[in-house]
Amino acid sequence: MSIKSPHIPVLLNEVINSFRDVKNGYFVDCTLGYGGHSKHMLEHYPQLKHIGIDRDDEALAFSKQHLMQFSDRSILYKGTFANIFPKLQEKPIVAVLADFGVSSLQLDKLERGFSFGSETLDMRMDSDAKLSAYEVVNNYSFSKLEYIFKHYGEINRSKELANSIIEERAKQPIQSAKALSEIASKILPKGGKIHPATLVFQAIRIEVNNELGEIEGLLDALEAKHTEGEIVSLITFHSLEDRLVKNRFTKWSKDCICDDMAMRCTCGKKHSLGFMLNKKPITASLEELKYNPRSRSAKLRTFCFTKSNN
Repeated sequence: MSIKSPHIPVLLNEVINSFRDVKNGYFVDCTLGYGGHSKHMLEHYPQLKHIGIDRDDEALAFSKQHLMQFSDRSILYKGTFANIFPKLQEKPIVAVLADFGVSSLQLDKLERGFSFGSETLDMRMDSDAKLSAYEVVNNYSFSKLEYIFKHYGEINRSKELANSIIEERAKQPIQSAKALSEIASKILPKGGKIHPATLVFQAIRIEVNNELGEIEGLLDALEAKHTEGEIVSLITFHSLEDRLVKNRFTKWSKDCICDDMAMRCTCGKKHSLGFMLNKKPITASLEELKYNPRSRSAKLRTFCFTKSNN
């Protein structure tokens, strides 16, 4: 018997619908989390076997119980999806899902150090990983802090913020997410429903967990090894993630790979790997926004491979 998931799977109906044309084979949930998407996929598509990947021990332990009724069709692996996915031996893989957002349980559990009021400063998705938010905030140089705030948080006042952190940590180590949030709130403008420290936490979390590198690694693996008819649905939560996915899907869709400055096509126009199921990303419905406000920034993009590269 399954147990209720503490995490509300985002864009659930849209995700299930994106895989409506999948054939028999394996469905890979690259960001298993608390098994919300996986459970509904297993229920909806009985022809599919399941592979779940996650780096969070707590999530894996929960999902093992949550998906117990599907144990004959499901296997779980611990690790980052960029590392595990290219090594999978199960065939054929016909469906791939990744939800790049932080799970609600990670955000809500104060001891994980992801939330603004946490008394710890951690933010590791894998609690065994060496690099934590504490190390970044207290040991990174000015230039490294300024870089991650500018490039991963797209924060205009990144230099001022980096300076402020260095000044504060010179007095005493910054021990908590709460203290970091207070520093950021003094520097960054307030307004609207978004907490002023949101982008600061995003930038540090991306650095700690190598989130953009992970996405690039998964996209590289998909490009190098895919099955004809394989469908890939990826959910992003901010512009940096969405840009990586959009650009790669656009590249995979192109028939012509000639230089834009070329006078005429010489490549044969046969290089497309497939097509995007929707030209624009799918976002949460008004109904979903009411019961799951964290879905407001979610974007779903889906690609179907029409050529095999296995």
